[in-house]
Amino acid sequence: MTRVTINEWESFLTDQENVHILQTAQWAELKQRFGWSAHHFVHETSGAQLLLRRLPLGFHIAYIPMGPIGQPNAALINEIRLFCKQKHCIFLKIEVDIWQDEFDESPLANQLTGWISAKSVQPPNTIVLDLSEDEDSWLAGMKQKTRYNIRLAKKKEIQVQESESVETFHDLMIETGQRDEFGVHSKAYYQAAFDLFHPKEKCKLFIASYDEIPLAGIMIFISGKRSWYFYGASNNKERNRMPTYLLQWVAMQYCAARGCTSYDLWGIPDADEKTLEDNFMDRQDGLWSVYRFKRGFGGQIRRLAGAWDEVYIKPIYWLYRWWSERNALD
Repeated sequence: MTRVTINEWESFLTDQENVHILQTAQWAELKQRFGWSAHHFVHETSGAQLLLRRLPLGFHIAYIPMGPIGQPNAALINEIRLFCKQKHCIFLKIEVDIWQDEFDESPLANQLTGWISAKSVQPPNTIVLDLSEDEDSWLAGMKQKTRYNIRLAKKKEIQVQESESVETFHDLMIETGQRDEFGVHSKAYYQAAFDLFHPKEKCKLFIASYDEIPLAGIMIFISGKRSWYFYGASNNKERNRMPTYLLQWVAMQYCAARGCTSYDLWGIPDADEKTLEDNFMDRQDGLWSVYRFKRGFGGQIRRLAGAWDEVYIKPIYWLYRWWSERNALD
């Protein structure tokens, strides 16, 4: 078997453990609503969800986010390569779901020999919290101020509840983006993500409120025993009540109750731990303010092995790389 339908892909995934959320059928459907097409390949125990985006003049870019799945083999890669060339792809990007310190010993490393190390689409650096221990262990691993802020939020009557109001969440995202100077997705994007993942019990939206006034929200995703904090927002009201800290605590509790053993805080500056710790008090750009918040929850700083490109049309590829440094691949 090589290329399969999305239903066959979902069937294939049932035999795989802890698949990354970006390789699920729901993620494919989400991206297809916003400019991508999805294609699925299976060979023996290995498979990949491939996303294509059309460019002018009939060209495409091809992207495998956080894959392939299973034990990758040359037959699978060759089938995808042939498909990409038939679609006039400029290049194929594979962003691997493997930690950097484990990559050299992985079977995939041999399959990517000769590929170009490239800029990642997803944040390569993250903090992963271990949910397999009890809540006292979680608290013991946190910074003192974070523990204090979680308790303070409870004391100051912050209420955290599950919600289906994507409109409320998007309003919070707009205010967050304006305050912290970063772009946010459209309401339609967050709504589509919620509508696709929530019925499958793979997504939860939590809103923190005080006196029935929404203050902050997070959208989390679950696949197998893994969970991710993808999107978070807060407004400028009642910030002294520390709603964002209690939000994370409730999300951790929920994911653990669902059987998750890890909670990925998804995205910190791409630097080693010493550089992060030496600079987080002074840096304000990029993800540095995010790191100041996330580091308080403890966990382990992990770096993914990154992204690798196989190039099919070199002149256009290098032009595209120059352009993509100024524009996000989303």
